[in-house]
Amino acid sequence: MAIKKLGILVGGGPAPGINGAIAAAALEAIKHGCTAVGFHDGLEWLTQRYTDEKHELTVDEVSRIHFDGGSILGTSRTSVAYNLVALENTIAALKKLEIEALVIIGGDDIVASALAIEQGGIKVVQIPKSVDNDLPLPGHSATLGYETARQAGVRIVESLMEDAKTTGRWYICATMGRPTGHLTLGIGVAAGATCTIIPEEFPKTPISLGDICDVVEGTIIKRRAMGKNHGVILLSEALSELFVQSEVASASRDAQGNVRVSEINLAYKVKTEVSKRLTARDVKVTVVDKTIGYELRCSPPIPYEAELARDLGFAAVRYLQAGGSSAMVTMQNGEFTPVPLGEVLDNSIKHGKQRMVDVTTESYQVARDYMVRLTAKDFADDVWVETLAKAAAMDTPSFKDYFAKFVQEKN
Repeated sequence: MAIKKLGILVGGGPAPGINGAIAAAALEAIKHGCTAVGFHDGLEWLTQRYTDEKHELTVDEVSRIHFDGGSILGTSRTSVAYNLVALENTIAALKKLEIEALVIIGGDDIVASALAIEQGGIKVVQIPKSVDNDLPLPGHSATLGYETARQAGVRIVESLMEDAKTTGRWYICATMGRPTGHLTLGIGVAAGATCTIIPEEFPKTPISLGDICDVVEGTIIKRRAMGKNHGVILLSEALSELFVQSEVASASRDAQGNVRVSEINLAYKVKTEVSKRLTARDVKVTVVDKTIGYELRCSPPIPYEAELARDLGFAAVRYLQAGGSSAMVTMQNGEFTPVPLGEVLDNSIKHGKQRMVDVTTESYQVARDYMVRLTAKDFADDVWVETLAKAAAMDTPSFKDYFAKFVQEKN
């Protein structure tokens, strides 16, 4: 039997392409005689059994929003997966409104909620949306929003690189994206940043702020030895999640229990510590900290993602109308491929499985080779070591001892 009333809502943080997915799902539903209902602010109001925070989506409203950033329905991080009262309220509200199926646009933090709602008797399909690119989609496909966020980040970093060159300064930038380093690395590689540091390169945790500062300081010194007094270093904000507890104790946590990494002010802390180290040796550098974050999330989607959003929204409704449910919709080689939500959920962490950057791949090794970082190779040439030591305002034995940890590293 065809679905007569379809709900559409957005969970998690904003990402480019959301409006395109909303539009495609609504238009496909309407084309088949189905009423498309857009719920405001994700699951927020439904968990309180409110039924007024929604409206019927029309062709006129959604037909030209596919290139708009943001979300016409808003979004929230509210979850129902592990809150029985919230789940019961949500199911009751949806059934009162005679919603037979839901299209949920969201990332790893909404997977468990989608499954819980489906088990409550409402058909559910999820569109994988995340600027973090951290859902384990088949074929290593990118999540909706990632490519546009990356391009927006690249434009910012390119401008900073030109400014750094012009003014002879260093920019240390904390880039959004957690718990993985996909977005930071993607921006750094495409923009040709001097150095990019991501959590996946630290398999032994916890780490400290000092570990990050060691890499940053080494990069600045190596550039000085190469005759350059400027550069841009990108730090994944997810690095803060690896810190020893004492270094993140002051930060609050979000609805999913994650550390609010924006409160750590990673770039400022690294800038302060590295500047202190260099100043103590009378090494004169100008270092500026910057956070690259929220300005990426609501960028208008690039054409590639406007098309992807349309395909995913269309596929989601077609799958539901054909009797499907409990799946994440993906596109593989131009064909719709459903992935069961149960295969995406990681019960041990109570949300979707996370795809980390594979630092063993050749692609990552190429990225590392193009960065300016101290490595074991730098210590193989005595003349070069002397040059590095001079750039660090240290004698050679002290320099070797100070950066001894890098001699043992593979990269």
